[in-house]
Amino acid sequence: MVEESNSSCSSMASSAIDPAPKSASSYLDPHYWDERFAVEDHYEWLKDYSHFQHLIRRHINPSHSVLELGCGNSRLCEDLLSDGITQLTCIDLSSVAVHRMQNRLSDKGIKDIKVLQADMLDLPFTNECFDVVIEKGTMDVLFVDSGDPWKPHPETVRKVMKMLEGVHRILKPDGKFISISFGQPHFRRLLFEAPSFTWSIEWNTFGDGFHYFFYALQKKVTKEQRMLQSCFY
Repeated sequence: MVEESNSSCSSMASSAIDPAPKSASSYLDPHYWDERFAVEDHYEWLKDYSHFQHLIRRHINPSHSVLELGCGNSRLCEDLLSDGITQLTCIDLSSVAVHRMQNRLSDKGIKDIKVLQADMLDLPFTNECFDVVIEKGTMDVLFVDSGDPWKPHPETVRKVMKMLEGVHRILKPDGKFISISFGQPHFRRLLFEAPSFTWSIEWNTFGDGFHYFFYALQKKVTKEQRMLQSCFY
């Protein structure tokens, strides 16, 4: 994980801890995030919305129900709301992040965004209930201390697959998983293209100098689902 030093990306209280921990393994520690979110007002991983808005608009429209994984203290959900997306749910593992996000939205009079404490490795939602699931830098945390990027540690693979399986389960047919990441396609595709998934994959890059990756994975409709749909239309 690499933290950007651009001051426009973050706004922190004077008593805040250094956003970049001494060891990358701290990113795997829930206590690190609770302590950080307790004092940090805002931080955007992998640039703010304006840098990839043109890509988002290709895949999300106002009728979609959207789930954001690992909202932290990002303003992504507010940016999506400003773009006309009103069915928004955000989750984070940190109760501190969730509480502060709820307060921030309440202070702004925003009532259309649900913010819940939940684990992306154990998503508490029914099957096929979201049109879009989006994450920005959240999955990258799972790759901290993952070893050889061509052959990650088995525990890393287990966690990533558990997350992807949950996302695939809660997406509606034709739904999309948007992953905004540091991870390059030749590494991510090893996991995205596992046989258990039915989605198609496309990706783009954004950013000046250092490129970030914008993945859009669309869940394919099975033959059985197509037949059921034809019975109702």
